[in-house]
Amino acid sequence: MNSCISIFGLGYVGSVSAACFSSRGYNVIGVDVSRAKVEMLNSGRSPIVEARMGEMVAEQCKAGRLRATSNAMEAVRESDLSFVCVGTPSLRSGKLDLTHVEHVMEEIGRALREKKTHHTVVLRSTVLPGTTDSVVIPILETASGKLACADFSVCYNPEFMREGSAVADFFDPPCTVLGAREPGHLATLRELYGNIPGDVFEVQIAVAEMVKYVSNLFHALKVGFANEIGTLCRHFGLDTQAVTKIFTSDKKLNISTAYLRPGFAFGGSCLPKDLRAMAHRAKELDLSLPLLESIMPSNAEHITRAVDKVLHTGKKKIAVLGLSFKAGTDDLRESPQVQLIKRLLGEGCQLRIWDEDVSLGRLAGSNRQYIEEVIPHIGSLLSTDFQAVVCSGEVVVIGTKLRNQQMLSQCISAEQIVIDLVNLDPAARPQSAKSYQGICW
Repeated sequence: MNSCISIFGLGYVGSVSAACFSSRGYNVIGVDVSRAKVEMLNSGRSPIVEARMGEMVAEQCKAGRLRATSNAMEAVRESDLSFVCVGTPSLRSGKLDLTHVEHVMEEIGRALREKKTHHTVVLRSTVLPGTTDSVVIPILETASGKLACADFSVCYNPEFMREGSAVADFFDPPCTVLGAREPGHLATLRELYGNIPGDVFEVQIAVAEMVKYVSNLFHALKVGFANEIGTLCRHFGLDTQAVTKIFTSDKKLNISTAYLRPGFAFGGSCLPKDLRAMAHRAKELDLSLPLLESIMPSNAEHITRAVDKVLHTGKKKIAVLGLSFKAGTDDLRESPQVQLIKRLLGEGCQLRIWDEDVSLGRLAGSNRQYIEEVIPHIGSLLSTDFQAVVCSGEVVVIGTKLRNQQMLSQCISAEQIVIDLVNLDPAARPQSAKSYQGICW
């Protein structure tokens, strides 16, 4: 690629990107409507306050690799790649304001109309999934009179920089995500990030857009969770730091990928009970903990989604694989599969159930009492004959991980609908079914 990059928007992301790319040997043109920011950068001063930015900007401007302008036409003409890093603030309603993105894309589009060589436009601003395809590309095509993919390329490259450590995060990111309609459009970005450490993911544009939101939402969730736990500890008279130290030391379950793969609702004898107990105690302490209080309703909504998905098929004969709340156990207490079955029976569905770990003859104590209270006639629905259960259903609901994942494919016919609640590995998903549906994938 040409060694020159244009970066539209000299706010936080744009300024850091400009300084860091120029420090890696690229000529960078910063573009902003603010004359003050342009003048600051051209005089060797950083438009933002951030560790290492002052010296980097001064050094790169002195070396002649970094400059700024308000002339979009000039910036596009003199570069082969344009990053768009303008803000996407919230409107009063909470809706994303794309005014700045739309304005810059119109400017770039008009510049592309006059340009004879291929150009790559890379959006870094945080936008909702589908925005690049439905908003950005149409604006560029209309303003330029050219076609995306054929005459210019459009990519999405989210940033994962934290204020206060943005420069360090740029050079050592948790990962690099490159989104494009076609892999060939990423050639320039691959070169740009060639020596940056960490995993590189090449995905569809909407996936790249969504990943940025997932990261930010999870960070917000963690902050809210930590603060509510700290509030509980304080009101219990406990050492919050000691509790947090022990909790975060568990890298196997607590601070890990565990439980972060979409699947069905949680259940069992611990999680629901403990959430209710802590929520009740918080009320006794007159504490409002909306995050913790929302978990059980959220879990119930996920069961409702499963019920609705089955009912939406319009079929009455349902085969359910899995009864216990988790594979490898016979614990039925507060199993989401039990709740699903109870609601489907209430809707007049005819069910057959198979679970290799559940036998009514072996159930005892509170486990047996629970299932007899919730579904008294469960015995007439259970069968140990896997093939017979599968073949009995117009709809087959997968509610448990199968030890032999090939069993299902061998039994499924072309007339059956499969609804997967456990997120089977793609290779294990039955190909012969009329349709395969995941609950949230």
